[in-house]
Amino acid sequence: MWHNGIIRKIEDASPTTKRFWLEVEGAERFDFKAGQFITMDLPIGERRNQRWRSYSIASAPPFSEGVTLSHPLTIAPNQLELCIVHLDGGLATNWLFNEAPIGTAIKFKGPDGNFVLPATIEHELVMVCTGTGVAPFRSMIWDIFHRKIPHKGIHLIFGTRTAVGALYQKEFEELAEKMPGFRYSVALSREEKAGYHHGYVHDIYQTAYAEKRPDRTFYLCGWTMMVDDAVANLIMGMGYERGQVKYELYG
Repeated sequence: MWHNGIIRKIEDASPTTKRFWLEVEGAERFDFKAGQFITMDLPIGERRNQRWRSYSIASAPPFSEGVTLSHPLTIAPNQLELCIVHLDGGLATNWLFNEAPIGTAIKFKGPDGNFVLPATIEHELVMVCTGTGVAPFRSMIWDIFHRKIPHKGIHLIFGTRTAVGALYQKEFEELAEKMPGFRYSVALSREEKAGYHHGYVHDIYQTAYAEKRPDRTFYLCGWTMMVDDAVANLIMGMGYERGQVKYELYG
């Protein structure tokens, strides 16, 4: 289903990444499942494959009536947040970053995608991501927190080159203090800094989850190389079952 949206807010998230808040015109709320994405039709080409770009929703789904919010991090029920990194030579991100100010109209369709959590969380969740691959996990984690969904433990492992690229870091650190069973780790591949793991995300999960357990599920999201390496490590290297590893690719 196609919708008409308006960019209502833009903020820098890092030197190369921006947060966009999109309001759905003519709707009181925009319902979706945490982890899903939308596809925008941008004025950057003639053919569909030139114009369409998909981005995961970084905000939590709107709440049902009667849900008591446990944190003030909320947006209007007819808005959604996207977290987008600028790609060198990318027509879509060049347009979004340089030619789409607040008030710009954007046509989009969705929500779509099956990279979502089960209705009942019966496994420990290990979420491994790089860059803006954190977006669907942010949506999932806040949805779990807001709606007080029972879970068996959540570990978010985020990878970036330097500390300045640690998206939503303060937010996740604060959440780790408030949300029982939630852990947060950051790996820096090109910078050594106190309080961070120096290296790649693979180092963290390979050490923390070397003991294979059937009640654990890994969710992976980020650049293709990271996801491919993680899938190989978890299944062929560490012996986890294929059904315990779920992933979403970003380029």
